[in-house]
Amino acid sequence: MANIKSAQKRIKVTEAKTLRNRMVKSALKTAIKKFEVAVTANSAEEAKVAFTNAVKSLDMAVSKGVIHKNMAARKKSRLSAKLNAMA
Repeated sequence: MANIKSAQKRIKVTEAKTLRNRMVKSALKTAIKKFEVAVTANSAEEAKVAFTNAVKSLDMAVSKGVIHKNMAARKKSRLSAKLNAMA
């Protein structure tokens, strides 16, 4: 454990940020997985709703600095390609 007060604070802040980032990433993965399940089930309506939620989760993760904007763009592109392949 750190002895210096500022180092102790940095440890606490880092732990809090890590928990927040983990929560956002987990929600993001869940949203993407729900979309994947809807695509494999061939239900177009569910897939569209899940796609919207997944894109929203990706944008939120970017705005919070959890993932890079190019990663989000790449994932959105791949998800939309899967959605368009269904139609």
